[in-house]
Amino acid sequence: MELLKGHLKGKEAEISVLKSELEKVAKKRLDEETMMKAKEATGKVKRKDKSLRVLFPFTAIVRQDLMRTSLVLNAIFPDIGGVLIRGEKGTGKSVSVRGLVEVLPEIDVVDGCRFNCDPKEITNLCPECKVRRDKGLLKTIRRPIKVVDLPLNTTEDRLMGSIDIEKVLGEGTKAFDPGILADVHRGILYVDEINLLDDYVVDVLLDAAASGMVTVEREGISISHPSKFIIVGSMNPEEGELRPQLLDRLALQVEVGGIEDVDERMEIVRRREEFTRDALTFRRKFEPEQEALRQKINQARSIMPRVQVPIALKAFIARLSLAYKVHGHRSDIIIERAARANAALNGRTEVTLDDVEMGALLGLPHRMRVPAAEKLRFGKDGLREKMEELQRGGGQ
Repeated sequence: MELLKGHLKGKEAEISVLKSELEKVAKKRLDEETMMKAKEATGKVKRKDKSLRVLFPFTAIVRQDLMRTSLVLNAIFPDIGGVLIRGEKGTGKSVSVRGLVEVLPEIDVVDGCRFNCDPKEITNLCPECKVRRDKGLLKTIRRPIKVVDLPLNTTEDRLMGSIDIEKVLGEGTKAFDPGILADVHRGILYVDEINLLDDYVVDVLLDAAASGMVTVEREGISISHPSKFIIVGSMNPEEGELRPQLLDRLALQVEVGGIEDVDERMEIVRRREEFTRDALTFRRKFEPEQEALRQKINQARSIMPRVQVPIALKAFIARLSLAYKVHGHRSDIIIERAARANAALNGRTEVTLDDVEMGALLGLPHRMRVPAAEKLRFGKDGLREKMEELQRGGGQ
């Protein structure tokens, strides 16, 4: 009997050990499954929110100084009116646009607002924020500026937003689903291959950019909300030209191409490989330059309202536009605005001839009406030559 009891105890011990091992295995599998699900969920979030991806630093882009300057000037003074970046594929157009937001100061927005309302602009709030204000529920948060992509196959409802008529009739409420133009308010609208956009989308963009408001009307119901944004378009000229109406409305234009210097091309490859291997370490290396530019932009924004253009330079801008035979007066306005922003970027409160040169370099290329041979000569050297001629009293 004692022998049997001992045998049973031994079996019980074996069963207990086996049970313990099975529990450990089950727990391990459960932990692995939980971790796998967490990774999958994280992946889905990252795919859903592209802002979570690691961006190539704006200041790490080799050369392309004119393109980067055009973007920074618009960020300092959005009233300039956007920029068109023309160039072949693989020249850093989209990388520059997406990287720009990381060197821009964060903005104040109304917490929970679908239209990114500025809590300081009380008279320009969306209908929902006006209700919040009246109830004393207007709370402020800070967040980075958005870059919103505009797909080429965008529908009018997706762009402007849509009204649910059935819900309006059934519940008596204004059921409005905001579109891209609501999401991009106070941000940057990036349109890759802008020359391939449908005409009706171009018309809507022009109306919104000009008025700073979007109005959606369906079956006698009308809803309006603010939509002020910086429009940045990029295109490959080989795929067709841009519609003239939109071309003129994009304030600045810059042409980018492949770099011909061998050492600089090698540096581009080296930086890209370093970023691919360890993006976070690479970004940390450029953070001092990123922060320096961030502070420079912040300072430029603060002094921008005080920047003045001497009367003599205003007259010179007009003569320069006439010398390049531009149509209308838009070029004069844009050159002056870009010159003021460039002065602010360099910490000055008075525009100089160098600032005018930068404004003209970016504001004239798509507006000049001169012979093809003179267009080919246009650039930093050709423009400076023309400006010196005007200073000597030649030209117009």
